[in-house]
Amino acid sequence: MSTTSLATSLPVPDHADRLRSALLAAGFTADGLLDRLGATAYAALARSETVPALRATRGDGVLDTLVRLFLLQQPVLSERVGRALPLDEALADGWVIRDGDDVRATVDVRPYGGPDGEDWYIVSDLGCAVGGAGGAGGRGEGVVLGVGGASTTLAGLTVRTPVASALDVGTGSGIQALHATRHATRVTATDLNPRALEFTRLTLALSGAPEADLRAGSLFEPVASETYDLIVSNPPFVISPGARLTYRDGGMGGDDLCRTLVQQAGDRLNDGGYAQLLANWQHVEGEDWKDRVRSWVPRGCDAWIIQREVQDITQYTELWLRDAGDHRAEPEEYQARYEAWLDEFEARGTKAVGFGWITLRKSGTDEPSIVIEEWPHPVEQPLGETVQAHFARQDYLRSRDDAALLTDHFRLASEVVQEQVGLPGAEDPEHVILRQNRGMRRATKVDTVGAGFAGVCDGSLSAGRILDAIAQLMGEDPVVLRDRTPQAIRLLVEEGFLEPVRQEGAR
Repeated sequence: MSTTSLATSLPVPDHADRLRSALLAAGFTADGLLDRLGATAYAALARSETVPALRATRGDGVLDTLVRLFLLQQPVLSERVGRALPLDEALADGWVIRDGDDVRATVDVRPYGGPDGEDWYIVSDLGCAVGGAGGAGGRGEGVVLGVGGASTTLAGLTVRTPVASALDVGTGSGIQALHATRHATRVTATDLNPRALEFTRLTLALSGAPEADLRAGSLFEPVASETYDLIVSNPPFVISPGARLTYRDGGMGGDDLCRTLVQQAGDRLNDGGYAQLLANWQHVEGEDWKDRVRSWVPRGCDAWIIQREVQDITQYTELWLRDAGDHRAEPEEYQARYEAWLDEFEARGTKAVGFGWITLRKSGTDEPSIVIEEWPHPVEQPLGETVQAHFARQDYLRSRDDAALLTDHFRLASEVVQEQVGLPGAEDPEHVILRQNRGMRRATKVDTVGAGFAGVCDGSLSAGRILDAIAQLMGEDPVVLRDRTPQAIRLLVEEGFLEPVRQEGAR
């Protein structure tokens, strides 16, 4: 898509409630699409393949009409559109335009299911909703994208406790702001691209959500020194030469945009508040990437940073050249762009690029908990409660020395199972593994003591008494066992295998 194909004027939400009612009445919802298209055609849309959906909507029902109009962006006879929605109002507000006897959509409208079954709609530029007609390539500089994998990942990660104020930095089509309206009294959304703010307004209105405070500007500039209980951001984190595409290129050198966003977030958080964002970071020759991102964490904040993926610079370059549609350019032009990316990485000593999740919590402590790990394995979304529980466990462990830890009671987390690995018929297993079936889906190998300890943790006995019983069974010195086991208990608590059970006066 070229910049000239972007709509010069966007719809207005004056009658969005009437349009929303018509879409709902027709079953133009996430569940309705799956039922109408079938799983195969629905899945094909996610691959930007529209033929199966076109075949599935050859009827003249109102849902067929709306799918072809807004999701597949096909011209539809005016008479058919008039049966599906309030046409005069849709024309007046600019959602559709006449094209001879046909009507065409001016924007991409995609049904989106909220976490509690809400029927929402994400409004974006034509062809730029994932699963829409145009797919992911060849977009113009000011384009506003719809919902994609990164957007849903961040939405699933976000802590969803009720808060007074939330800020969405780089709102795009308003997906994170839409989620925030469910649990934040006041929602502010910012974006460098003024068109994005207009799309956010449309997304909120068509979804029947409360309005947000929309402000234009880069990063935290629009909010100055205001503070919030929750900050979320799916920023333009791509590390690229220049800032050709506003929706993805940060416009700062290397990973400076992500670094700046993280470093400045601390001053905009209220005590106990969370900042959660997606980011890219450089893997630089001679430098540990963990040290790099650790230096970003602002003073007074705990942090949990997870690297989900690493790509070498050629893989990374090819991914984003395809994203921009550059692979369809003339060979000489494609080669020149490829060279420019590699030149940029070479100049910065970058050998690879990491992608991951960053969560900050404003704790105000002088001894922050900063956990940085690599976790490329499958997880179970949503993870908001898992994130919140991680920081609660850090608070607990920070407050307990080894002696106090042994007086506490623990319970094995409900989703944890034990696996034994060994040769068939062997008397004892070679390995005992504890595995989580939910959340981060971690697995950890434990020794005989660890397996026995975890197996009897039901909250009724203190850790010290359990260890004493294990020592008696194994013929070990209980003092020695008490001395060497707390670190293992800490690890099982930190990773969520064991949960502390508070019991006043228990020994």
